Amino acid sequence: MPLALLALAVGAFGIGTTEFVMMGLLPDVADDLDISIPSAGHLVSAYALGVVVGAPLLAAATARMSRRTVLIALMALFVAGNALSAVAPGEVSLLAARFVSGLPHGAFFGVGAVVATGMVAPERKARSVSLMFLGLTVANIVGVPAATAMGQQLGWRATFLGVSAIGVAAIAALVALIPRENAPVPTTGLRGELAALRSVPVWLALGTTVAGFGALFAAYSYVTPMLTDAAGFADASVTLLLALFGVGATAGNLLGGRLADHSLRGALFGGLASLVVVLAFFPLLMRTPVTAALAVALLGMAAFITGSPLQLMVMEKASAAPSLASSANQAAFNLANAGGAWIGGLALAAGFGVTSPATAGAGLAVLGLAVAVAARAVDRRREDTGAVSGRERVVAGHVPEGAEAVRR
Repeated sequence: MPLALLALAVGAFGIGTTEFVMMGLLPDVADDLDISIPSAGHLVSAYALGVVVGAPLLAAATARMSRRTVLIALMALFVAGNALSAVAPGEVSLLAARFVSGLPHGAFFGVGAVVATGMVAPERKARSVSLMFLGLTVANIVGVPAATAMGQQLGWRATFLGVSAIGVAAIAALVALIPRENAPVPTTGLRGELAALRSVPVWLALGTTVAGFGALFAAYSYVTPMLTDAAGFADASVTLLLALFGVGATAGNLLGGRLADHSLRGALFGGLASLVVVLAFFPLLMRTPVTAALAVALLGMAAFITGSPLQLMVMEKASAAPSLASSANQAAFNLANAGGAWIGGLALAAGFGVTSPATAGAGLAVLGLAVAVAARAVDRRREDTGAVSGRERVVAGHVPEGAEAVRR
């Protein structure tokens, strides 16, 4: 694997840290700015809104720029947003800064995935994407706990200055490690990129992302009360248990990349099916501390097995113009975050019990699997009518791209 993937992973590490660290800093921010915890929670929503808005807009706006240049510019915007967060004088300015911080998130992963797959052989594409995502999952093990501890000891503003420093390191790595020839100027332009979103298979892939990762966040958003109220853990133990989720997510991400290089559909179906099983048994596993800890790790693993397969599938379905579609998949991921948390909250509000969000998540995982099966059926029908391109046929038929090229 090219060393340049390390630069993408460093950027992903910074993005993952700033995305999730706000959850741990909410009480500190609320106290310092003299606002309520629910008001401080809007800072999480502001970041997610920035991701959803910025992913398609920035990918479209930079459609004819060198992808290397785009990655560096996106990381510079990331540094600026976090630096503004560190010096924000009040709630409104911090909301705006968090929105700015979220803008480059989706486009960075989207363009980064295109660059990563362009640097490796066809049979290693999914693994290259999983190695970029490795920075995101490792952030949940190392970055978020360290940044949270920094904020608690030195003040929450120091956390965002530290994240800005990670962004500067990522820029240096991008400049040094990504050769210009591996990130050429795209030839499709804005019109070609927008045309990719008119494809039914692309929308089905995005729908699978929303439902599949919505299942994850329906449960994960409320995992702390499950661990304390159902499994009997002390509040002080939750941080360590959440690191177990990061360990599981990292393992699942790497496993999903390897499996997807052998069978993209097989990895996707297997990951979604395992997510259904884990979430269905989650309430039972939450009855003892040992099984609850295992459940948290399995949840991360099952969910992130599907990460790189879904990213690669969207890119293959929009093979003529992958950057916008790939970035849109990151927007779909954040819609899943918000929507899954909302659905899990409805289950709790209805009085179905503290573990009910996991059951709701299992239903969403079943929906994601159903959408994936429907997408497979659409591919078969398009194959039969001759409407599938060569690269899409690779995804639909589980054939390694090199073998397909030889056969043609």
